[in-house]
Amino acid sequence: MTLSPARETADHLGLEARPTPGASADGPQAWWRTAAIYQVYVRSFADGNGDGIGDLAGVRAHLGYLAGLGVDAIWFTPWYRSPLADGGYDVEDYRAIHPDFGDIAEAETLIAEAAALGIRTIVDVVPNHVSNQHAWFREALASGPGSDARARFWFRDGRGPNGDLPPGNWPSSFSGSTWTRTTDPDGTPGQWYLHLFTPEQPDLNWGHPDVRREHEDVLRFWFDRGVAGVRIDSAALVAKDPALPEITGTYAPGQHPNLDRDDLHDIYRSWRAVADSYTERAASDPDDHLGDRVLVGEIWLADLDRFALYLRPDEIHAAFNFDFMARPWGADGFRAAIEETLAVHGPVGAPATWVLSNHDVTRPVTRFGRADSAFSFDTKRFGTPTDLVVGARRARAAAMLAAALPGALYVYQGDELGLPEVEDIPLDRIEDPMHHRSEGVDPGRDGCRVPLPWTTDPATAGFSPDGAAAEPWLPQPAGWTAFSVEAEDADPGSTLSLYRRMLAIRREDALQHGAFSWDRTRGDDVLAFRRGTLLHLTNCGATAVPLPPAAEVLLASGALPDHTLPADTSVWLDVRS
Repeated sequence: MTLSPARETADHLGLEARPTPGASADGPQAWWRTAAIYQVYVRSFADGNGDGIGDLAGVRAHLGYLAGLGVDAIWFTPWYRSPLADGGYDVEDYRAIHPDFGDIAEAETLIAEAAALGIRTIVDVVPNHVSNQHAWFREALASGPGSDARARFWFRDGRGPNGDLPPGNWPSSFSGSTWTRTTDPDGTPGQWYLHLFTPEQPDLNWGHPDVRREHEDVLRFWFDRGVAGVRIDSAALVAKDPALPEITGTYAPGQHPNLDRDDLHDIYRSWRAVADSYTERAASDPDDHLGDRVLVGEIWLADLDRFALYLRPDEIHAAFNFDFMARPWGADGFRAAIEETLAVHGPVGAPATWVLSNHDVTRPVTRFGRADSAFSFDTKRFGTPTDLVVGARRARAAAMLAAALPGALYVYQGDELGLPEVEDIPLDRIEDPMHHRSEGVDPGRDGCRVPLPWTTDPATAGFSPDGAAAEPWLPQPAGWTAFSVEAEDADPGSTLSLYRRMLAIRREDALQHGAFSWDRTRGDDVLAFRRGTLLHLTNCGATAVPLPPAAEVLLASGALPDHTLPADTSVWLDVRS
């Protein structure tokens, strides 16, 4: 195989000598319990062919950068063929790569090249819905009412004398109605179909055997191509009450019409069996260095006891911890989220996950600079003031806090550069359906999806090759080059330098395997805990606090004047002496 530019770069940097991620006394198959996982939103990561759209060639060209950053795995948001009505989460074909990004052969090459650098690949699977351009949905429209093809979805006759009213009024995650009426071949109005998201994303009926069989085959398709994990989108929304009753009042656990239903667990036990079959095969193959094939769930649930049920040993390996991510800046909220998270994961033997942002969430630099620094989809509005200086300081401190906690760490692309949310995208350039379906009330999620800056080139900040004629698919703001990899690379005080050092220290024994214990002696405004020989401190208060006099500073998110820890700052201390 010809070496890619990324592989050549990594060889030059000596990155082949990196240890296998997660290798420990537990063996290499424990990788997912402590991994640092980097989220790539392909369309905005790097453009390899100059058309203004990120692609797999762009990712391959920067694999050396990711290896140098110190990540153990890459999670790719959907890279499949899609009309992109919802950023690729409207999948047309799971066995084809979107032509803007590349093709299956290049995906396989990318997976192999990343694995050669010690980086595993996680792909995104969206079980709740498909695109309205998916072959199944087109077959359903052509087959007509009562057909088996329509039974894979949720088609219903409308209410009212002429069926003009939707069959129900379930709320949508994206505002607006959850039902869209079809048009029959003769031009007359037809049945309605359910979609919890956009009309371009019809929901699947998981009571149909084809749906279960197809998704298990999709898992096998990607495991066969070398992926080590699958992220499950909207994992708690997949199962529906077949009667589709209206949502009213409260429900017994597991009995809500479309959220966290008990029958979900049988689905994920079947998925786990597929993943485990590959894990067992890997255990007997000396050439297989990937270890466990894992499932990671996107599970937004307030009830942490229900959340934990998905993490039982025969279900999903890990799930995103959104409680920690959504908390406002402050010691009390962070402390509560950490305690509750660790308490709920312990009994089921699953690792916690720590994440500060993703492709759906306002970036931490902007969020932590606001008067209300919590995150909620319901409160996102245009024109919310922020102090980016304060936000950047807190984002750096929060990154160290998350990285010091026991479990797996997720880093969204660009957070390692300290990128702020882009809040002045021209309205005619916004693509996110959350903005359009809210009639402009919600600013949408494009502000955290703006193409990354790689160089100080004023044209596209290095996102596209030199001389590329096409502008990036979303406009980059003025001053974006100041956050570029090139600008931050040689600056020891940059956010990129902080992340590199942070992830390197995180690979050491204290933060991989050190027992967690709170230090209650530092005051209410200081988050203090031990991980083996490492003492972590985050000052969420307004005044500086003294540091332990004899401790050695391993890393700090900001300056430590007169051996004190200022407000909005984190530090890692070696307390062996």
